[in-house]
Amino acid sequence: MKIGIVGCAGRMGRMLVQTVLVCESANLSGGTEHSGSNALGSDLGALVGLEPTGLMVSDDARALFSASDVVIDFTTPMASVFHAGLAAETGTALVIGTTGMGADEITRLSDAAAAACIVQAGNMSVGVNLLSGLVEQVSAILGADYDIEVVEMHHRHKVDAPSGTALMLGEAAAAGRGVHLDAVSQRVRDGHTGPRNSGDIGFATLRGGDVVGDHSVIFAGEGERLELTHKAASRSIFANGAIRAALWTKGRAAGLYSMKQVLGFD
Repeated sequence: MKIGIVGCAGRMGRMLVQTVLVCESANLSGGTEHSGSNALGSDLGALVGLEPTGLMVSDDARALFSASDVVIDFTTPMASVFHAGLAAETGTALVIGTTGMGADEITRLSDAAAAACIVQAGNMSVGVNLLSGLVEQVSAILGADYDIEVVEMHHRHKVDAPSGTALMLGEAAAAGRGVHLDAVSQRVRDGHTGPRNSGDIGFATLRGGDVVGDHSVIFAGEGERLELTHKAASRSIFANGAIRAALWTKGRAAGLYSMKQVLGFD
């Protein structure tokens, strides 16, 4: 399959380029960056410290979609929505690992998915998606007698909070209880807050250093506490999951899919 990378000069973009170049089941079709990027015109292989490929970083996303079977996007919510529109126009599959997506962006992705195969997830890691499935099951089994807290830590450069993965885990916990996360989410505690509301799903956000991503879901009951944790040591796990999702889209009908469907959990 011909795989293109948008945002190819970013931290995740470079990791994705590197991963595609060594993947036996795929060929790199190109990479794009925003206008004005210092990476424009650079050879994609040289950009990631590998042999030159003859493919240069461009700012023409539409041309990249036309030249690709599937495009992988770890950019920003606004850019991802734009790229979803290009996917719908060209019929090219799209894999989105962008975090910080809101309800409006998800709705627009769903609209674009009427004409293209789109896989969207707050985290592309196989382990994290397995954790999400476990969280939903545990939440359903333990019930409302156990308080749920989601704790996450990322590097100092991360701009959104809570992380997309933390929100995904919160959604899984809420689904296990048969409630909507928006109705029970508690994201800020400061000052004299009073006692914890029964049924709330709390979030705690930590930032510092070069932490790739740590997530824990804590079920705190009377006399015992259960903690489910995932720690990412390298961004390669996200790139590997995204490539797996990209290969999965081959021959897939238009629609908005999740990593659970890619991995066969759903």
